[in-house]
Amino acid sequence: MAEEKRSEGLEGAGDLQIVTFFLSNEEFGVDILLVQEIIRPTTITEVPNTPTFLEGVINLRGRVVPVLDLRRRLDLEVTPIDKSSRIMIIELEDKVTGFIVDSVSKVMSVPTESIQGAPEMVTAGVESEYIYGVSRLEDRLIILLDFSKIFTDREKEQLGVVD
Repeated sequence: MAEEKRSEGLEGAGDLQIVTFFLSNEEFGVDILLVQEIIRPTTITEVPNTPTFLEGVINLRGRVVPVLDLRRRLDLEVTPIDKSSRIMIIELEDKVTGFIVDSVSKVMSVPTESIQGAPEMVTAGVESEYIYGVSRLEDRLIILLDFSKIFTDREKEQLGVVD
């Protein structure tokens, strides 16, 4: 049932433009319309008394932006930031948030008919509530994350992701 609900409205909608990225050797995707930019890691200022997945904040051209470790948020094994790591700047509910990922792969078009709803189980160690769908392409699967569900309402308030 949940699979049907999540995939409703996708049929016949054409292609979905996504940015693909990697976490724990798994390929993920996010709607390109949510991604403002992708930057190299920079100095992150820690903020006390915040959730463990919040790395801190950065100054992005005079704007203070919270930065989260997406591995921590999704309960994946944490690894150090390296030269291939990137911060994806995503706009959620009119607020900007940075997400640290292992690497960013490319922008691609995914046919909406290739997207299936998230299975009612854990996919690649990620809870299915965070998954918008899974795109089956010829040689791989791409897990499409639903960034609107990455935070609880309380976490959104703590992080200033909502008004």
